[in-house]
Amino acid sequence: MSNPWIAIGALALVAVIIPVAMMVVSALLRPRVPELSKRATYESGEVPTGDTRIRFNIQYYMVALLFVVFDIETVLIFPWTVIYNDAVTEVGMMRALVPMLVFIGILVVGLGWAWRNGAVRWVRSPRAQRQKVER
Repeated sequence: MSNPWIAIGALALVAVIIPVAMMVVSALLRPRVPELSKRATYESGEVPTGDTRIRFNIQYYMVALLFVVFDIETVLIFPWTVIYNDAVTEVGMMRALVPMLVFIGILVVGLGWAWRNGAVRWVRSPRAQRQKVER
């Protein structure tokens, strides 16, 4: 193989062929049993009760968002720590350390902003507040 694009093209072709082949085989082999319950919005075997529109506390989303941000921080810091010694010998301590300190500083500022705006403070429900007062 003299051209490296041949290998990339072959890999892309395999990446397309395998999922398409799996979907075709699945469509051919699956049992066809038409039922009215299969057309229901939530086919989980449970009979739906109540309204399907429930309100979630925004804190769940804020905690998830903060988790994603700091999870990505870990993913970016780990490779940097692995190559830190080599980077110090090649470019010097300041050129290896300053970009990571700036990155961590931006994250600390973001955490401070989230903390100040109450994103990390868990809001207690009114029922929990009443139980706390009654004790």
